[in-house]
Amino acid sequence: MTRGLSAGEIGPTEGASNLPPDDTGEAIGLPASGLTITFGFGPGLFRDAEGRDRFGLAGKQPRALRTLPHFPADALDPERSYGDLCVQACADDPQVAVHAIRNLARIGFGTVAVRWSQLGFGRTSTTSTSQSTPRNLFGFKDGTANVKAEETKDVDEHIWVGAGDDPRADWLAGGSYLVTRRINMTIEVWDRQPLGDQEGFIGRTKDSGAPLSGGTEFSEPDFSMPGSDGPVIPHDSHVRVVHPDFNDGARMLRRGYNFVDGSNPLGGLDAGLFFIAFVRDPDTHFIPIQNKMATSDALMEYLKVTGSALFAVPPGIGEGEYVGQALFE
Repeated sequence: MTRGLSAGEIGPTEGASNLPPDDTGEAIGLPASGLTITFGFGPGLFRDAEGRDRFGLAGKQPRALRTLPHFPADALDPERSYGDLCVQACADDPQVAVHAIRNLARIGFGTVAVRWSQLGFGRTSTTSTSQSTPRNLFGFKDGTANVKAEETKDVDEHIWVGAGDDPRADWLAGGSYLVTRRINMTIEVWDRQPLGDQEGFIGRTKDSGAPLSGGTEFSEPDFSMPGSDGPVIPHDSHVRVVHPDFNDGARMLRRGYNFVDGSNPLGGLDAGLFFIAFVRDPDTHFIPIQNKMATSDALMEYLKVTGSALFAVPPGIGEGEYVGQALFE
């Protein structure tokens, strides 16, 4: 499928008329569209809710791989959270991505079942210096300070699991941890806030994305610059709360997406940010930051986290290998 081919050897239209096709057909005529597929393993693959070893893999469960804590202000929907396996399909054409997920679920029928899924659009973070910074549904540039692919030292330090990080999970070396958080935005309430207040909650200008202390989008924020009634970048602004300077230097690779899932029963948009981040260790690079954000970030007044999960993503596969081979062997 990543080469633009069908999901099966026969294809969507060439098989016997009395048998189901081995490809569902909605990608007929479409190119590969840059399709990539990422797989991850959840804590439920190793142990069930009672801690029992499900498949003889418990001894290889990474130390940091567990159900994420219930953070303050979380309003989690269990039907949109957790899971034993993660499959993320990304493509320039959403139909190609949906085709991939649909066919993998079809092929796995009887062995696996879809617990929950989320369709996202319009990435909300830059992952390369060659990209312009996209905007989230609040209208602000999102992911300005994200780790970029060109920052190879920081990528190695903050994203990839090291060979000696966890001796019992050496199969994960060269991989990463994937955090997902489904964050509903109270769009209608946000839209009624004055521009100055919106910028204060974020800590950046809505136009250029520059920090309120001045400069351009990529200028370092000056958190000590005084304003008329305190720092020009408020202490509870999102930029300050999550900045590496106040979180032991921790950084993460964010690859989130906007989502709009129709309307809620009150007539508001069921919309927000499907937050995805890759980190070397969730215990140091995500959980402490999320705890701070949940308790002291002014932006949280307009956010409600409804889904949450953590997965261990094994290294990419080489020719002739299968996903997670070092674990399952």
